[in-house]
Amino acid sequence: MIREGHVRKGTLMIAAILLFCSQAGDPPNAPLGPLWKTALGGAVIGFPSVQAETVAVVCDGGNLKTFSRQGTFLWDYFARARVTSHITRSREGTSYICTVNGIFIVVNRAGRELWRLDLGAPLAFPVLTGWDGRIFIPGEGRISCYTAAGYPLWGRDLGASIALGPRADKQGGLLMVLENGEILRIGPFGEVRSRQLDRIPAAILPQGLGKEGEAGDSILVFYKDGEAEQLRWGDVGREAPGIRRFPPLPGTPLAAAGMDGLAALTLKDGRVILISGADGSLLWTGESHIALRGTGGEEAEMLFDERGIYVLSRSGASAFSRDGRRLWLLRLEGIAAVPAFGDDGLLFAGGEDWILYGYQVEERAKPGKRSLYGSAPEGSYGMENPPPSPWAEYLFSLDEGAVAAQLDRIEGAVRLGRIGEEEGAFTAYLMEIAGIFRRRPWISPVRPPIHFRQRGRACRLLGYIGSRETIPFLAELFRRDPESQVKAAAAEAIGRIGVDPEGAALRAFSAVLRSGDPAAKEDQVLIAIAAATGALCRFSGPPLSEAGLQILNALAEGNASAAVHGQVQRELRRLWR
Repeated sequence: MIREGHVRKGTLMIAAILLFCSQAGDPPNAPLGPLWKTALGGAVIGFPSVQAETVAVVCDGGNLKTFSRQGTFLWDYFARARVTSHITRSREGTSYICTVNGIFIVVNRAGRELWRLDLGAPLAFPVLTGWDGRIFIPGEGRISCYTAAGYPLWGRDLGASIALGPRADKQGGLLMVLENGEILRIGPFGEVRSRQLDRIPAAILPQGLGKEGEAGDSILVFYKDGEAEQLRWGDVGREAPGIRRFPPLPGTPLAAAGMDGLAALTLKDGRVILISGADGSLLWTGESHIALRGTGGEEAEMLFDERGIYVLSRSGASAFSRDGRRLWLLRLEGIAAVPAFGDDGLLFAGGEDWILYGYQVEERAKPGKRSLYGSAPEGSYGMENPPPSPWAEYLFSLDEGAVAAQLDRIEGAVRLGRIGEEEGAFTAYLMEIAGIFRRRPWISPVRPPIHFRQRGRACRLLGYIGSRETIPFLAELFRRDPESQVKAAAAEAIGRIGVDPEGAALRAFSAVLRSGDPAAKEDQVLIAIAAATGALCRFSGPPLSEAGLQILNALAEGNASAAVHGQVQRELRRLWR
């Protein structure tokens, strides 16, 4: 129940004022009022984060709260300090927030803290998530990359503060502009490409695949005076062939989004335009709720997907089809932050009256199977099956001393958090050593050239590198490897990675437990299964944890040793504490 004392002066009067659904005069279909509303107990201070079936908001009291798409309260995490307005959620529903004094906090989809990190200063911008679960943390003049479980991979000092971005590019990395006018593309492994602009843009937009399917390496750059250009990497000089001038825009850009070689922009006066990403030609112009309200210049966000183009701001939301028809328009009053729009047509708005409102603004859902986890990644870093490592053909590559020396080198980089651009080569080498019988089937397991301890060590190092893309390799190694010690190490690595929304690892654990494999009776393997299962359940929460609980219960009810039962009980307690 909401008490009168909680309602601020200028009580939220949210009403959907229906306007024509398109410039062609189609019948309106925006809602007359919210589908539901629920008390927050505080003011929303940032852009809500919609992920699959839930929405998460951060409030000014230091709380992170989540609600179902029906408005049902799910859980409340209290950070015990004020938090910044930035919130990011991963595919698994993990939330990344930061306190104003720089404590970075990771909370799972069930509201339980997973890990925290002292950044020394608050986030400068929201965290971005990579294709394989890694996270990119933007600080003041620095970008750091960590695994989903919190192990450092690399860090880059930028030399200046970030002025624009960062935003995800089309190769799984980051794109940003610094205060000194330098535009940077930082790859997923920390590789940096840059070029100097003579001024700071108003908006940037990475381009995707070219007409022949080649990876795009160009960026659309939009300036405050309406100038626009296409910038291609690898060219130097403002007048180089890689700089293509576009026709001037009809106004100053406020927000931008792109898809399929098209760029949609909201201008400062509230007009929405669609241009070709190939030559900058203007395809159509429409009027959003910002233009019709006459406010202009307000903070805005844009979405562009298979359903259409969406403009979101504190004064409302608008939707357009690709051919420029306005689909619907919603005006809002008293909104505390820019609302969020979900894949199922729901719009979530946090009011200044400490109430969260849900609007069913359209019935269309984003194509794809609905899931309690988010959409599949846009691409892959190639870690599931990388090309041969640089050391694969080395004459003495299987010599015990050479293997030990190379593993020492990789472990040193892991401990220092300086894996960076060598991640692909390191991952390939560790797979070659850990999965020697899979990668080199002509080698007999009767007299293996590499001791199982070295192979187990390679597995564990894969866990610290932490790419979700290596889970299938480790799960298959757990199933097939003849050595119990290697099976246990593979399970340990899976637990350290922590993220497996497809459940491949849990299926492998169940298969081995049911198969009659002699290794399924050995303590070291069963303890490793229990520990890894507990880690996966804690990170991903339900529904993955339901399958994990079945494995833990089966271990608890079996005839295993006291050591195994003790590990199971510890994992169960950690799940519910």
